[in-house]
Amino acid sequence: MSPRVRAAIERDLRQIVSLGMALWPDEPGPEIDEHMRATLAGLPRSTLPLTLFVVEDSNDRLIGFIEVGLRSHADGCDGRQPVGFIEGWYVVPEVRGRGVGRALANAAEEWARQRGCIEIASDTWADNEASQLAHRAVGFEMVDRCVNFRKALMSETPADSAVSVMKRVDTQ
Repeated sequence: MSPRVRAAIERDLRQIVSLGMALWPDEPGPEIDEHMRATLAGLPRSTLPLTLFVVEDSNDRLIGFIEVGLRSHADGCDGRQPVGFIEGWYVVPEVRGRGVGRALANAAEEWARQRGCIEIASDTWADNEASQLAHRAVGFEMVDRCVNFRKALMSETPADSAVSVMKRVDTQ
């Protein structure tokens, strides 16, 4: 029997939040709850469409979800048009390798196609080999690897910072 994918509904919230916490263990639970609640209500923080699909087992337990949306661009994709983007994709470990992830990915692809997309993209952490293998198994190709950097610029207040820059410019 192949997995049956359906659009997530509000009664799925508790289980989706639990799956989301398994996918994003470093994110605070209340933030995941708020995000999923807003997405299920059709009011995501994004200005572009975003939706959730789920698969449940015969006991009505969710065993996987995928969150897919539109983005104005994605690395490795044609920047002249929007692209479907998998924002989150999770299948409980005990059913991996049984087609659940593939069924969810297919639903995400169809959703993006229906919105005029000719490409779908995704990302994962460089050290998440299981996710990389899952992406490849459903036809994704790696287009880039990068290391992201960040530097806080809060040593001065924004107003003080602007004054410092202006003083340096005036003295040159």
